[in-house]
Amino acid sequence: MKHLNIPASRVPVWTQADVVVCGGGVAGITAAISAARHGADVLLLEKMPTVGGMATNGLVNIWHTSDCTRQVIFGLVQEMIERGGEGVHRYEDFPDRPDTHWFDPEVMRLVFESALREAGVRVVCNVMPVETVVEAGRVQAVLVDTKRGRRAVLGQVFVDASGDGDIAANAGVPYHYGRPEDGCVQGATLMFTLEGVDVEANRRADPVRIAREVRHMELEAAQGRFPPFNNKVLEINLAGHAGNHYPFNIAPAAGNPVDEEELTHMMMRARAFLPRYLERWRACIPGYAHAQIEQTAACLGVRESRRIQGRSTLDREMVLGARKQPDAIGHGVWMIDIHDPKGTGYTTWSEGDHSHHVPAGKSYHVPFGMCLNDRFENLAVAGRCASSTHEGHASVRLQTHCMMMGQGVGTAAALSLENGGDLNRVEIERLQRALISDGVLLEDIPVAAC
Repeated sequence: MKHLNIPASRVPVWTQADVVVCGGGVAGITAAISAARHGADVLLLEKMPTVGGMATNGLVNIWHTSDCTRQVIFGLVQEMIERGGEGVHRYEDFPDRPDTHWFDPEVMRLVFESALREAGVRVVCNVMPVETVVEAGRVQAVLVDTKRGRRAVLGQVFVDASGDGDIAANAGVPYHYGRPEDGCVQGATLMFTLEGVDVEANRRADPVRIAREVRHMELEAAQGRFPPFNNKVLEINLAGHAGNHYPFNIAPAAGNPVDEEELTHMMMRARAFLPRYLERWRACIPGYAHAQIEQTAACLGVRESRRIQGRSTLDREMVLGARKQPDAIGHGVWMIDIHDPKGTGYTTWSEGDHSHHVPAGKSYHVPFGMCLNDRFENLAVAGRCASSTHEGHASVRLQTHCMMMGQGVGTAAALSLENGGDLNRVEIERLQRALISDGVLLEDIPVAAC
């Protein structure tokens, strides 16, 4: 690689805050709201034109909160569901999952913006943090690129909710990437919506016929004569659970999501599948004769990239064994849901094999330690870049779990200001009491070993 020498320059200080949250997806939003509600001056930085991440810009609009028998994820997740009003709907017959909701991404965008505004969070979109400034074991600032040039943002505590762990990685926090055997990360998906579907005709259709058509498409995809897709999700969608304006979660993409050029090509390849899907569905799926592509997501649904090396690491055994943790900040419920890193559309969820599931009626604890690191006392991560193995990550990456993590980290960030922003000195029992007071369910917390 060639290098260009750039003379050292002084970077103007643009602004500062007690807590600087980098990333305006669902984890960053809940971190920012929580920190602000607990008295911190909070600045939220987001690279996209609007906040919401996958829930809005990515059109990923399903939230799971149940352990298959009862709801166990509450807090800010429940608040956003309630604030969504008629824009949020209970998904009554989602397989094995009561308390699953789907929502209108545009309604949720308004909900997020309103909640941030009411909490007093300063939100700045269209800025990309590009460098982390560290000194004496602390993060001092992040540098952001703006239309006026590079600027510095100072803070006492920094929360990396970038999804890719950009801030932590740039600061030198060690991280893991991909599965152990080949370094490949989970496959991504491009969400899209349709219009022109005759929903009633589709719902009257014989589900056996639709299942048969999906099997034919699956066979052709295996032979390279049809684009890859997520078979089980497509069958559910085409059998009356999608129709107009409802996002389809079926178009896979594989590659390296932290390589900008490759990420661009991943999204373009996935989008190129859509006309071929539609041509086939118009011909063989009842109600789809006049279907049109309405919208594709503004960003690719990336599931996995960097996972920081934290003070504790969530793994397969913790998830499937419903392990409890002394430093719990919430309950996790989702299965080990791995989308094929090769981009076939295959998923462990599609198998229907319950060996990948948390036992019904049980949940695991999400530990605060997976959000912390051994390098910087005033830096935490929240969301899918938190410390986990490839398999542990496949459960905790879900939006509701990321939101729960964000609420825990944001609350801790505000409490840490009493100790100069040292997150390691936050008393875990005090953090847990604050979370419970704010509506988070925390049960069966074991006593920490001395």
